[in-house]
Amino acid sequence: MPIVKPFIAGRKFTSTAGAGTGTGATFAIAATAFTDDTGAAATAFPASFSYYNLYINAVLQTADTSTATTTTLTIPGGDVLDPATPITVEFVVT
Repeated sequence: MPIVKPFIAGRKFTSTAGAGTGTGATFAIAATAFTDDTGAAATAFPASFSYYNLYINAVLQTADTSTATTTTLTIPGGDVLDPATPITVEFVVT
């Protein structure tokens, strides 16, 4: 029986905390505020993904830190971050 490797690809997007809007539980950064792996402005996050990793200031965050949709990354309490704090989100697409 042949071994079939699953298709797995990572899509990375970067921005800063200063690109977010809202306060407390409603703090969110729009997908359009991110740049993709090629440095181009993002239009949306992947519609279908297995999981994603969120890095705030290059530190991997726990799963309860955020939620992601195709248009928004929500980080409750993210408004207390310094506006220059780098935010990177990596979507693993299968």
